Amino acid sequence: MTTTARAQGATVWLTGLPSAGKTTIAQHLSDRLRAEGHRVEVLDGDEVRRFLSAGLGFSREDRNTNVQRIGLVSEVLARNGVLSVVPVIAPYADSREAVRKRHEASGTPYIEVHVATPVEVCSERDVKGLYARQAAGALTGLTGVDDPYEPPTDPALTLPTQTQSPQESADAVYAVLAERGLL
Repeated sequence: MTTTARAQGATVWLTGLPSAGKTTIAQHLSDRLRAEGHRVEVLDGDEVRRFLSAGLGFSREDRNTNVQRIGLVSEVLARNGVLSVVPVIAPYADSREAVRKRHEASGTPYIEVHVATPVEVCSERDVKGLYARQAAGALTGLTGVDDPYEPPTDPALTLPTQTQSPQESADAVYAVLAERGLL
């Protein structure tokens, strides 16, 4: 009987404002990792909200519940050898810290990446039209505008996406994974 070493998994949590570039970076990163033969899952915040967290609103409690659900799924995937890439706003530091602690408790690598795009740049990008709807008075509770966003105080990596391309940002995340021996 032969045993094969199981691939090391990890969670790469990309946090930042709406339209910061989290999902685009996650796609570039996951494409590269898959091309190299790694097992990768992208747990996109919008997709998870439609299915796993359907019915949740945007109160602090509901946002926390959503983040904890995503954190659990990601930790299980990572613990089982999958590189889990998580582009999720996760606006509250305590929610992200709870996810980090879940990973630590199971000995699963967790890499927090701050996609640190200024709100003005996010508003210009406005991928989903959220900033325009908020400005028109049709939306309240927009993270970073009229609802808080607590940036990470000690992320593994900070990405200034207003000065680098999505590919450069993805390459920087890849470099952190390589430096930590997770590839």
